[in-house]
Amino acid sequence: MSKLSLAGMTLEEIIEAMQSFDLPRYVARETALWIYRRGISDFDQMTNVSKKTRQIFSENFEIGLTHPSNVLVSSDGTKKYLYPAHNNRYVETAYIPEKKRKTLCVSTQIGCKMGCLFCMTARQGFQGQLTSGEILNQIISLPESEGLTNIVYMGMGEPFDNTEEVIKSIKILTADYGMAFSPRKITVSTVGLIPGMKVYIENTRCQLAVSLHSPFDDERVKLMPVENIYPIKDVVQLLKKYTFEKQRRISFEYILFKGLNDSQQHVNQIARLLNGLRCRINLMRFHQIPGTSLSGTDEKNLQDFRDKLDKKGITTTIRASRGEDIMAACGLLSTKEFQKNITKTFSTEYKG
Repeated sequence: MSKLSLAGMTLEEIIEAMQSFDLPRYVARETALWIYRRGISDFDQMTNVSKKTRQIFSENFEIGLTHPSNVLVSSDGTKKYLYPAHNNRYVETAYIPEKKRKTLCVSTQIGCKMGCLFCMTARQGFQGQLTSGEILNQIISLPESEGLTNIVYMGMGEPFDNTEEVIKSIKILTADYGMAFSPRKITVSTVGLIPGMKVYIENTRCQLAVSLHSPFDDERVKLMPVENIYPIKDVVQLLKKYTFEKQRRISFEYILFKGLNDSQQHVNQIARLLNGLRCRINLMRFHQIPGTSLSGTDEKNLQDFRDKLDKKGITTTIRASRGEDIMAACGLLSTKEFQKNITKTFSTEYKG
């Protein structure tokens, strides 16, 4: 019989799992702290829990944390970790160190079904949902875990296509029995799945980032098929219905593509679209991926576009590009590993 994995459980779920063993409630809380705060690899490390209780744990439960299987290190200090997921698949996690911030970009799905034209993860298709435990594992098992200042759900997958597990992971991440992370230091990035956005806004106090990439419907739908189901104007209208406290930031991500979405007309339409919404825009450089005709705009146009938006009264920043020498585009590393495994499997089956 398989053992029950504890990583990814809320405190209430851990208490329930231990009820049949007549263990006191405080043991459940101590267990959560050992897993989420200290990232233990063995129940025997729980020094304030009796030997008998640790034996019960070993016989009936597993911690459920796994170390990364590979890492690429950039010359700028960025690290791209590859974590094993279920069904012999892999997900990426990017660690981005700066002077005052240590940011981690975590994945929420294996592959993705959103089909964005500029995203390498989309080439994998959808291969599975990550559990809350698999999401948190990317944080807890990270070698640099203790120094993290910011968590961004901006890796592989669409978070609000896996809303329940994402919200659950955030609940544990911010809980006093969990990692006690400040909601202000957590951001979830979405293409704009409205049902999941509603749940997130109403049940967390974390930050929100929305992928915009074009203010024009006909252009955006070519880049992001989700526009057919949840138009960006409906996404913005939803956000305008909520009153956000000053500590909670709404931002829009905008990759600038050469000759596609970098004109004055785009600036004007963005200003009309976002009028009345307190928000900011993060301009992003395009990291080239194989098999696409898209290319990034030049540096001068990037800065001009920022200045024009600033003049419209929209706070705009240019996100620094990191890890360009280690396959910066999201999904490249895991896609390479995925293709390698497919080739290996095919070769084995062919020989057999």
